[in-house]
Amino acid sequence: MSSPTHEQLKLLVVDDELDNLELLHRTFRRSYRVYRASSGQEALDCLAQNGEMAIIISDQRMPKMNGTEFLSLTVNDYPDTIRIVLTGYTDVEDLVDAINSGQVYRYITKPWKPKELRQVIDEAAKTYRVVKQRTHDLSRSLKKESLYNSITTTIRRSLDYASTLQTVVDALGEAFEADYAVLYPVDAIAPDNTPQPVTYSKTGESASALAAADTPCQQLVLDKFPYGDVTLTRLATGFTYRDIPLASIALYQSTNTWNSDIVALFTSISEQVVMAISQAKLYHHVQRQTEQMQAELEVARQIQHNLLHQVWPEIPGLTIQAKCQAARAVGGDFYEVFIHPQGDIWLAVGDVSGKGVPAALFMASAISLLRRELSASQSPSPDAVMANLNQALNADLVNNEHMITMVLVRYSPTSKELVYANAGHIYPVMWSQRNLMQGTDTPLQPTYLREGNSVPLGILPTWRAEAGRLTLSVGDALLLASDGITEALVNVDGQHKMLHQAGLWQLLLEQTTGLDLKRLLAQLNTTDTEQHDDQTILSLEVAF
Repeated sequence: MSSPTHEQLKLLVVDDELDNLELLHRTFRRSYRVYRASSGQEALDCLAQNGEMAIIISDQRMPKMNGTEFLSLTVNDYPDTIRIVLTGYTDVEDLVDAINSGQVYRYITKPWKPKELRQVIDEAAKTYRVVKQRTHDLSRSLKKESLYNSITTTIRRSLDYASTLQTVVDALGEAFEADYAVLYPVDAIAPDNTPQPVTYSKTGESASALAAADTPCQQLVLDKFPYGDVTLTRLATGFTYRDIPLASIALYQSTNTWNSDIVALFTSISEQVVMAISQAKLYHHVQRQTEQMQAELEVARQIQHNLLHQVWPEIPGLTIQAKCQAARAVGGDFYEVFIHPQGDIWLAVGDVSGKGVPAALFMASAISLLRRELSASQSPSPDAVMANLNQALNADLVNNEHMITMVLVRYSPTSKELVYANAGHIYPVMWSQRNLMQGTDTPLQPTYLREGNSVPLGILPTWRAEAGRLTLSVGDALLLASDGITEALVNVDGQHKMLHQAGLWQLLLEQTTGLDLKRLLAQLNTTDTEQHDDQTILSLEVAF
């Protein structure tokens, strides 16, 4: 990456006449580093030993290998070299192909004029400097672009904080031909740990001792760093984002090949490094927050699971089933089965508007208040319970733009009377499970409990409705469900359609071997579509 612009250029003169070699050497020795060769093969050996020449002046007529043959052998290895041929007038035609193919820059006839020859060589030197400067600039641009691409690839390839730090230090170490590189992150990879240096080594050996011997440097530094028995060249800088330190890096070389161009290039890629580290740091932070949130959601899910998965004693002559399947970790659907000390059996299914944690919090409050109401010494009326719940929850529901739909049923086993109230919920359905299982001559029809209906809780300051009543018979079944059941997508003739209450009734008609809510839920979720709403279902059957 070093620039040849201000260096003394190397000039190789090739001629089998020693006098000519001496004359050319004396002519150019003050302005150029002159090398001499008396044959084409000797010139090739000189190139192999001393590297690229800025200019080669070769005689055309030489034994064994003429000038154009020799120069043609230098094109592949030294494409930037300026090639000039010394020739007599009779050899001009021999040079046409060589000049046209680009192997020869100019030719000069013998005997040459010293002033003219010097002018030609100086022009060739200028041409070489321009070519090398452009090559140098292009190489620098390509290396800079390569670094940009490497860092950009890092950003796109990995958002993991640890992986990004390692990739950054590897990319910079390789790009700047460092023997070692150490990246000192400000933030630790693992939570609650001390930040540890991330290292790179060209040979693969550990650089941890070097990392421990040096200290992070936030300023741009190019200096000497003593390390054991050797002195390394150190190139270091810090990376900050909006004046907040993110990391610092130090590159080390045993032989110094870094110059001002390298330092400028090193500085120019800082923005890409900052972008990579800050993005990975942000992702790391979000990932940790997500893990914490998932842990908290798991606790909330377990609490809700315990609230909903109740255990009630066996009740002679009755079968009660309940299932709740949340669309997310936690949801707003709930059910309640409460056995009053006086013998009444309370059933409830509710649905808080919305999903997730806010709905789950209102769901927990609703269950807590409902159980308090149902625990009264005298079994209350369902409509009175609804009114009390609305009064207790109304302010919070309105302020948070939520509402609760709920159906509440009280069943007395001795009288078989069913009393119910409905706060904007889908209608419960009642039918004869005995007739369904035993079969009848006439099609079985459902009875929808449409009485005792009013607005959802949290809509009006006062909730009013007159409770509905009916009497169950032996073999009757009652089903309470949330709208996640009736609005579930099912496959109908190859299309996904909502189930609705009519579709739910058709599924109930298939329960000819006995009502099984687990099987019923499985029939609802046969499509590959995502479950969009909580699904809750509760049933009561009178034995026959």
